[in-house]
Amino acid sequence: MGADGIGLLATLLALVTVVLGFIALSDEVREKETQHVDERVLLSLRRPDNPGEPVGPLWLAEAARDVTALGSVSVLTLVVCAVSGFLLLVRRWRTLGLVVGSTVGGALLNTLLKGLFARPRPTVVPHLTSVLTESFPSGHAMLSAIVYLTLGALLAQLTERRRLKAYLVAVALLLTMFIGVTRVYLGVHYPTDVLGGWMAGLAWALLTALVARAAKRRSPELQEEARGETTPS
Repeated sequence: MGADGIGLLATLLALVTVVLGFIALSDEVREKETQHVDERVLLSLRRPDNPGEPVGPLWLAEAARDVTALGSVSVLTLVVCAVSGFLLLVRRWRTLGLVVGSTVGGALLNTLLKGLFARPRPTVVPHLTSVLTESFPSGHAMLSAIVYLTLGALLAQLTERRRLKAYLVAVALLLTMFIGVTRVYLGVHYPTDVLGGWMAGLAWALLTALVARAAKRRSPELQEEARGETTPS
């Protein structure tokens, strides 16, 4: 099996593993098997004498709100619009379709999952930022995984150096991780909400990668776009 076949097999294996992990986690959440641990983690991040105050220096809560905003619908929409504008200018229509399709599809999937599980938000500690929707899976964790991992993989196609590819993917992963952690620190999500969001987002990003891979094999035009051979106006 060549390198291309090994990469495909690894992607499929990762997708199946993440999906099965999400199913197992969601089953535990539905049966409230994780509730005690979830609440213990949230309480451990607050001062024992005042659950309304998080542990750590005073500036940490404000920094957490700044970082968590990077996973909000508003910021992610701006990021996707900015990238879409660039792809329009360089006439990478098919790549644009993949980016927009992945983002919109992921957002719809997150809405569907939230409605399906309908898990209430944490009440064991006061929220340090406003929330509007259900708790599981975390929309910030899931959508940031979808958007930033998709864009990281897209940028990685622009270089042949493995070190740079690894750097771009690592930045996307770290950004997604930090956003998810802040949701727990701010008390608006249980740890399992964030873990579920990461799993669902990663699964969707992997599925998008497989779709893009199949489309690239069938479309010479998309292969040219990936190599940057289109001619801008």
